Amino acid sequence: MRTAISKNESIKGAVKGGANAAHGLRDLFEVGLKDIYWAEKVLTKTLPKMVKNASSPELVTSLKNQLNETQEHVSRLEKIFEVTGVQATAKKCEAMDGILKETNNLIKQTDLGVVRDAGMIAAGQKVKHYEIATYGTLHAYAKTLGENKAANLLALSLDEEKKTDALLTGIAMSHINKQAHKADAITNT
Repeated sequence: MRTAISKNESIKGAVKGGANAAHGLRDLFEVGLKDIYWAEKVLTKTLPKMVKNASSPELVTSLKNQLNETQEHVSRLEKIFEVTGVQATAKKCEAMDGILKETNNLIKQTDLGVVRDAGMIAAGQKVKHYEIATYGTLHAYAKTLGENKAANLLALSLDEEKKTDALLTGIAMSHINKQAHKADAITNT
C-alpha cells in the first residue's frame, strides 16, 4: 500500500502548490499563527460593535470579557512569535472574514433585542469554534515541532476559547433562545 507520492509524481485532479506553498509542518504552523493573529486583531475591532448591539446584560458582559480576552490573545500570540522566531505579521484569515461579514449582516437584518442577541450568540460561537479548531491545531503542531513554550501558550488560549463557548451556550439556553422563540409566537399570531 502506498502512503506517499514523490515530488515528481502527480495525481489526477490534484492542485499543484504555488510558489509560496507550505513544504512542511513548520510552514503550516507559521501560516496558522499569522492567520489567527489577523483574526484576533480584527476581533478587537468587531467586539465593541457587538457590545453596542446586544441587549441582554449577560451577553453585554460576556462580549466585554471576550474583548479583554481577545486583547490578551493578541499579546500571547506576539509572545509566541517571539519565542518561535517567527516574524509577527498578520495574514488575512478568509474564514474569520467570512464569519464577521455574516455577523454584520445578521446585525443589519435583525431588530435590537433578544432575536439579535440569539443571532449574535450563534455568530460568536462560530467565531469560538473556528478559534478552538485553530488553537487546537496550532497546539498540536507546536508540540510536534518541539516548541514547548508556544504549545503552553496556545493551550491557554485554547482553554479560554472553550470556556467562552460554553458560557455563550449557557447564556443562550438560560433565557435568550426561549425569549426569541416567544417573539416567533407573537409575530406569527
